[in-house]
Amino acid sequence: MSVTPILQFGTSRFLQAHVDLFLSDALRQGAAIGPITVVQSSGDPRRASRLAALSAAEGFEVQVRGVDRGQLIETRTRVTSVARTLSLPADLERVRNIAVNEARIILSNTADAGFRPREADRLATFDQAMSYPAKLTWLLFQRFRENAAAIQIMPTELVPQNGEVLRDLVFGISDLYPGSFRKWLETEVIWVNSLVDRIVSEPLEPAGAVAEPYSLWAIEDQPGLLVPCSHPDVRIVPGLEPFETLKLFILNLGHTYLVSRWLADESKRHKFVRDMLTDPAAAADLEDLYAREVVPGFAAHGRKEEAEAYVETTLDRFRNPFLDHKLADIAQNHPEKIERRIGAFLAWARQADASFSAPRLDAISTAPAEVHML
Repeated sequence: MSVTPILQFGTSRFLQAHVDLFLSDALRQGAAIGPITVVQSSGDPRRASRLAALSAAEGFEVQVRGVDRGQLIETRTRVTSVARTLSLPADLERVRNIAVNEARIILSNTADAGFRPREADRLATFDQAMSYPAKLTWLLFQRFRENAAAIQIMPTELVPQNGEVLRDLVFGISDLYPGSFRKWLETEVIWVNSLVDRIVSEPLEPAGAVAEPYSLWAIEDQPGLLVPCSHPDVRIVPGLEPFETLKLFILNLGHTYLVSRWLADESKRHKFVRDMLTDPAAAADLEDLYAREVVPGFAAHGRKEEAEAYVETTLDRFRNPFLDHKLADIAQNHPEKIERRIGAFLAWARQADASFSAPRLDAISTAPAEVHML
């Protein structure tokens, strides 16, 4: 078994068609730091077949389908970057050994609620009920105690400044451990902010996914940064704010707005995002929302033209006829998404213009949580 310098927490179809695919492409060119160990942190036995398929010698398939610069794109790629797969808590000791002795980067993409604190986070011994930040803290303490070599943490969750957010959560949990551990976390661990962008619409069985041609992994530069791979869609940038606001407040906000309309429609006649864009009323409403409420928020920050161009790209991505992007999937954790995508946009726009008005978005952001999930 090869040494895996990347320890990945998460088995989602998104990771399969994004980070895992990029690393697989780069490894074939000799342009990556090495292969991946994937950890299923939930321990769900129903996903055993997926775990086995992720590390199969022949790899798993990712299909990229859509239109890029007016050209039809339809490719099939075998992803072979995953060298082994493990599951918690069954493989805890093996995961611990990799975190202590092999890993140079720990990467994650947990569920939307993955960073949410839990009661078990108060324990200094491993417990499966811990949140991801608490499990990570426990693993980092094992490395500190037995190895103390520097390591890089790269969350890809859609949280602004995700590396700093995860760092602060780990710092808080580290109070359970000796004070010298906190100092090591501050000086020997590199916490990386990054942003990922690709619509991955459906899984393939037992592993693999269908994705759009557009993709981006923007990584914020800092001293000592270890870049996982060289790839056309991996960009090392001085700051993420321009990328974060475009994706979160245009593409993701648009998704959540469409889902709010879909949840309010008792017939649920639409199944996919592309269906909503073929509905003249829904499409016109979304385009008007962008023009009257979203782009003016960017204009208040001096970014009107940039936002208009990204809106045009986003609408093309939503209309992709090859992607079965289910509205029901986007509706998961809807209240949290409203807060992060719509509520945060309103607050951001009003930082630049206190009089900024967005009636439809305000109505969604202030509706009771139980209404969101009707």
